[in-house]
Amino acid sequence: MEDLEQVYVSPLPDSPYVKPFRLNYTQNGKQKSWDLLEVHNSVAIIVFNVTRKVMIFVKQFRPAIYYNSVHPEDRNDFIDTKKYPASLGIALEMCAGIIDKDKPTIEIAKEEVLEECGYNVEVENLQKIMSYRSGVGVQGSLQTLYYCEVTDDMKTEQGGGVDDEIIEVVEMTIPQIEKMLNSEGPLASPPSCLFSLMWFLHNKADKYRK
Repeated sequence: MEDLEQVYVSPLPDSPYVKPFRLNYTQNGKQKSWDLLEVHNSVAIIVFNVTRKVMIFVKQFRPAIYYNSVHPEDRNDFIDTKKYPASLGIALEMCAGIIDKDKPTIEIAKEEVLEECGYNVEVENLQKIMSYRSGVGVQGSLQTLYYCEVTDDMKTEQGGGVDDEIIEVVEMTIPQIEKMLNSEGPLASPPSCLFSLMWFLHNKADKYRK
């Protein structure tokens, strides 16, 4: 995951994942514009292993985090990966994935738990928490959050992502989660992950503290 080299910035060609554009509009009689990104909607899943009372996270390299960890003056040529190691771009997140298939979101959530975390979860065991807008400054895409409880018996040989994904499964106890949320940061986790953890602590954690 941290074997990183030949890092440089190039213009964006046509992409199946993001489409930049400008929205023009008139608000209160004044002409305005805003630059936006069209992206896929997504799902995220809180996965809690009740056998060992641990939260299941995924850890992976996120280029956006890495890029924003590099000083602007060092982005113009090949980025020095000794000065800026890959560890700067490693994020800790909930299991998640984009909605790029013509399937119900709950089915996609089930697939993501299996592909990323290696747990075979039935759709009836996935609890929908809510849907909300993410990246409201530039994208406003819809993410649907689910919760599921798994056991060690549900673990398969899968996990770690598909195709060229490199994903590491990380486990944390409830005290470790609380310590993480009480740290001053900065945390390499998206707001949706932090919200998920706060939701879990508020709604589920007391049941498993004993």
